[in-house]
Amino acid sequence: MESIKTYDSINHPMKHIYFISLMMKTIQQNTKTMRQVKFIILLILLFGATSSYTLAEASPFTPPTGEFDTPLDSIRLSDPAILADKKTQMYYMTGTGGMMWRSKDLRLWDGPYRVTEFDKDSWMGPRPMIWAAELHLIDGKYYYFATFTNREVKIGTYRGNVIERHACQVLQADNPMGPYRAFGDATYLPADRPTLDGTFWRDTDGKPYMVFCGEWLQNWNGTIEKIELKSDFSGTIGSPKVLFRASDSPWSREKDEEGNVTWNKVTDGPWLFRTATGRLGMLWTSWVFGDYTQGVAYSESGTLDGPWMQEPEPITPPNYGHSMLFQRFDGQWMMSVHSHAKDSRGRTVRTPHLFEVDLSGDKIVVKTQ
Repeated sequence: MESIKTYDSINHPMKHIYFISLMMKTIQQNTKTMRQVKFIILLILLFGATSSYTLAEASPFTPPTGEFDTPLDSIRLSDPAILADKKTQMYYMTGTGGMMWRSKDLRLWDGPYRVTEFDKDSWMGPRPMIWAAELHLIDGKYYYFATFTNREVKIGTYRGNVIERHACQVLQADNPMGPYRAFGDATYLPADRPTLDGTFWRDTDGKPYMVFCGEWLQNWNGTIEKIELKSDFSGTIGSPKVLFRASDSPWSREKDEEGNVTWNKVTDGPWLFRTATGRLGMLWTSWVFGDYTQGVAYSESGTLDGPWMQEPEPITPPNYGHSMLFQRFDGQWMMSVHSHAKDSRGRTVRTPHLFEVDLSGDKIVVKTQ
């Protein structure tokens, strides 16, 4: 997707022509009629002299092509998260990389599109790396929870690893296709900690929370934590609280520096859900030696504070992980994950995959057949 530019930001005597050519290109891509081209040119000329007017207002973003011709299994994407938007009757998928795909039926997709904008003076910089982006529609606004990395800033060296600054932040938009922009506090989480994979949950106290991972790189034992969000999601309140640690897992495995088999130090991709019986569960991912693997924990108190009891076995086949849940428009609950596979050159390929799930009982059941 083309970057969205403020009209006044173009310092060129022919900036009217810039916008006209851009819109003509867009319309040509969408195979619209010349009548529509003339109409959009007229709009640009009418509003071009207004200093605060932006291309985003004339056309909220460079319009998608509408070519729903890309099969899901041909998309290369880590950490896929899908929003089923009833208002537009469209599924929106994002993930690591921060690009957006959309679909009418979950089979064929249109995209990818760039949907974020950044302030070059923020801690994230003008072009941060984006990991594990996910969308949440809350009270009519669309929120973009993601991990942003500024590779120019280092927060420390631990066990020989230089850690670039990366942290969870929330962006906001009025439209599911963006543009998503920062809108609140400069930071949501401590600047001296690597944090990732933030997600949203409203607990039984009615308060909104971000649930996220404290990356293992600093302490060699990853965590899953919570922090309260402000009521308008523009920042956080108080300090993070640890919910559980990687070492609590009964199913993850790795070999330590002495070659002994032990729990894996990674915590990835928390996602909260409730079963039909009201039980609070959390999906999360780690490793079983070389296999990316997903488990589930349940809260004994029914709140984020737990205590969290880990199920003894993974709930998906090996090399499926970093999941989230959504409901199809027909009501069926779905799990979105990515799979790990090796191509002919031995490179890891990550592809979105969907499982049907059953939440009607006391535990989540993943239908892998």
